[in-house]
Amino acid sequence: MRPRVLVAGIGNIFLSDDGFGVEVIKELEQADLPPWVQIADYGIAGMHLAYDLLGGYDTTILLDATPHGRPAGTLSLIEADTEDLATESSIDAHGMRPDAVFRLLGLLGGDAGRVLLVGCEPACLDEGIGLSPEVEAAIPAAVRAVTELAWGTSPQLPLKEKTEV
Repeated sequence: MRPRVLVAGIGNIFLSDDGFGVEVIKELEQADLPPWVQIADYGIAGMHLAYDLLGGYDTTILLDATPHGRPAGTLSLIEADTEDLATESSIDAHGMRPDAVFRLLGLLGGDAGRVLLVGCEPACLDEGIGLSPEVEAAIPAAVRAVTELAWGTSPQLPLKEKTEV
């Protein structure tokens, strides 16, 4: 049986570079992805993502802006450790950040499978629509990374082992 992969673009398009994940999903709609891969733009709809994950996936790939203090536009691949997140009990449905999504999923008895985050260092998270030039320039590399992950090859990005999302 082929693995089932969900690629989820998350972020707020009204906060400049926080819209990175949503923009990558737009580009992935034109990419050559295997039939077992589902892509979706969740934006800030974390509750919707949590319920979709209840359907069961072997791998979940999140696309999001991730500030780590590196130069803007730097991409990273992080394998998330969601076990601890699933045991928390407080959920704020109005602020469904990735950690809250996985808490809710755990409370509902779901499992996201292996969770990877393709993140991009933002230049600006201020109010405004549109990505900075540095983050915009990182989109093609992010699309390549997701495509390589979907086909089962190793993308050329740094990997942090078991880093919480």
